[in-house]
Amino acid sequence: MLLVETVRKTGLDQAISAALGPWRKPRAVHDPGKILLDVALAVALGGDYLADVAMLRAEPGVFGPVASDPTVSRLIDPLAGAGPRALKAIRLARAEVRQHVWRWAGQNAPDKEGEVIVDIDGVLVLAHSEKQDATATWKKTFGHHPLFAFVDHGREGTGEPVASLLRPGNAGSNTAADHIEAARLALAQLPKAYRRGRQTLIRTDSGGGTHEFVNWITARGRWLSYSVGMVITDAIHQAVLKVPASAWTPAVEPDGEIRDGAWVAELTGDCLTGWPKGMRLIVRKERPHPGAQLRITDADGMRITCFAINTKSTPIAQLELRHHQRARAEDRIRAARDTSLRNLPLHATSQNGIWLEIVQIALDLLAWMPMLALTDKTRRWEPRRLRLRLFSAAAQIVTTARRRHLRFTHHWPWTDVITDAAARLEALPNPG
Repeated sequence: MLLVETVRKTGLDQAISAALGPWRKPRAVHDPGKILLDVALAVALGGDYLADVAMLRAEPGVFGPVASDPTVSRLIDPLAGAGPRALKAIRLARAEVRQHVWRWAGQNAPDKEGEVIVDIDGVLVLAHSEKQDATATWKKTFGHHPLFAFVDHGREGTGEPVASLLRPGNAGSNTAADHIEAARLALAQLPKAYRRGRQTLIRTDSGGGTHEFVNWITARGRWLSYSVGMVITDAIHQAVLKVPASAWTPAVEPDGEIRDGAWVAELTGDCLTGWPKGMRLIVRKERPHPGAQLRITDADGMRITCFAINTKSTPIAQLELRHHQRARAEDRIRAARDTSLRNLPLHATSQNGIWLEIVQIALDLLAWMPMLALTDKTRRWEPRRLRLRLFSAAAQIVTTARRRHLRFTHHWPWTDVITDAAARLEALPNPG
């Protein structure tokens, strides 16, 4: 009920239906947009396959009429056949709705300090059968290697997907063209006010630390900044060895406390040769965890990591903390794996491209509903916890005096959370 109401209040159903209008056959009973959203709802509730819409079909009082399995399958094929045209239509609809959601979210919107942070990272998706473009991966597994981008909601929330790029399993982790395309798709998903005129930060691991990608971001102008991991080259390693002890600054924790056993410093000199003007190199050294094996690039018994930025007028300890928080992207990937990204269920790459859009819609709903309806620590609940505590709560639909009521049991521990969330969604303006 919470997800269905989120779809209705945000106008996502209208936007997707309008976007997929060209693919509706003249005498079709089921709207293509409704079919696609039904699959996305099934995925958000824990489904892994197209056939999992059966769980929605079993509750018409909540989800309305749901198409049969053959009808669902017959929609995926023409959408996959349309290729970029269908993907563009779905993405434009999502971007339009995202703008409304962020405006309604108010304090919960992911731009509290006037900055939107986009994290780009690769995901290995295993394949257990022969599928198009499934190949051996760099981890000696078999499957695909899509590239995802997520908007970071900070410590108070989770995150939402803004781009996915389906790639073969042998796609490189540091392919600049793929990072550029993922960044373009991500920026197109942001509300117009954040595409230009406001600061947007793109964070990556060392896969984004390439000349081509950094040059592309730099060419966009002052409104776009970067914080990308860097591979420890010999030039960087030698520069680290020359940093005097007085130049190291203690690293800090999110609460402002000094982090024990970690320091940061800024590098200068030859290691910046050939990189864009205004680029800064920040290096971090820390005592390794007990039992950790040092790498050849580490120095003086310390674990060494490095990242590049083009941000000015901010203490380097704060910049390092901001980059270190890129680890939240791993949480987003874990949530995506729990939302049907463990496996791409279809055979053709074009079909699985549509499936990735369905997964992103499901993740959007799992991010938008907490943004609009939940508060405090419940906003940080990830999909598995939402399913266990909210979506699996038993209820009964009762019709009396020409009105329908949804009755929850009083002894369910999170009934108040559900009813309060429903009230907040009800208070939002209706779309249109």
